[in-house]
Amino acid sequence: MSFVLLIVGFFFLIKGADFFVDGASSIAKKFNVPAMVIGLTIVAMGTSAPEAAVSITSSLAGQNDMSVANVVGSNFFNILVVLGVSSIIAKLPVEENTIKKDTPFLLFVSGLLLVFGLNLNINRIEGLIFLTLFIYFLVKTVKSAKNTNINDKEEAAITYEVENVTEFSLPKTLLLSLIGIAGIVLGGDMVVDSATKIATTFGMSANLVGLTIVAVGTSLPEFVTSIVAIKKGETEIAIGNVIGSNLFNILLVLGLATVIKPITISMFALFDIIFMVIITVILYLFMKKDNCLVKKHGIILVSIYIAYMIYTIIR
Repeated sequence: MSFVLLIVGFFFLIKGADFFVDGASSIAKKFNVPAMVIGLTIVAMGTSAPEAAVSITSSLAGQNDMSVANVVGSNFFNILVVLGVSSIIAKLPVEENTIKKDTPFLLFVSGLLLVFGLNLNINRIEGLIFLTLFIYFLVKTVKSAKNTNINDKEEAAITYEVENVTEFSLPKTLLLSLIGIAGIVLGGDMVVDSATKIATTFGMSANLVGLTIVAVGTSLPEFVTSIVAIKKGETEIAIGNVIGSNLFNILLVLGLATVIKPITISMFALFDIIFMVIITVILYLFMKKDNCLVKKHGIILVSIYIAYMIYTIIR
């Protein structure tokens, strides 16, 4: 029964995020906010809404390990599986801006999480630092887009995605947004409750459940977005989607969760954070060397994920 509730919870999370994005995008369009800005803010944050709901709910429920493991596991999955599978399907060219600015910033943020977690505790001040960096990243990204420093093809793809969102009447827009938020909150509660019961029933740790089942489930929006983008020939979107999502997960999701309630982490969770930093470095080296991700990189990334999951299960 817990597995059924877990799947239902994921459904509410993902559909809730979709409704929220549609409602929020419709509101933004009513106020003539540029499509590119909507795409880089509301749509991007919408894909991280499931992680936010689960991590905040876990933190409030005292499941600190699941809160951190969900974010770290989601970042694992995004780099090793989403980009791994994507680069096996098609060659992924990397924008110069991604190599010189975005990925180094992700490395800095990941390293900062490691430094904050060395004492096995992330406090509210550290959470506020994450949120401040998130606002900085958001403002910088929007300014960069407005200054047309973004790839024309990527701009066209994101603009097309946003302009496909129907502009509803104000009452319907507000209703969609409220339903979306309710779905995200309800789904988050169901996922955390059912995942905790699964962990208890099978003798699994909250860290393991968060790192595997929950992380994969909450990363489905990023995975689907990247695969669909590649099938449409928009290969640049896949990498930008993952880098942005990983930054959002650490800065926004963990930032919010920590500000609401300080998080205590285990040694296992600290080791997972170290591994997250290592794979982010590997990703950066792959991109910097060839200015793209190709099939050999994808095979290596997916193999690392499989090996680490096996290690995680038996440790």
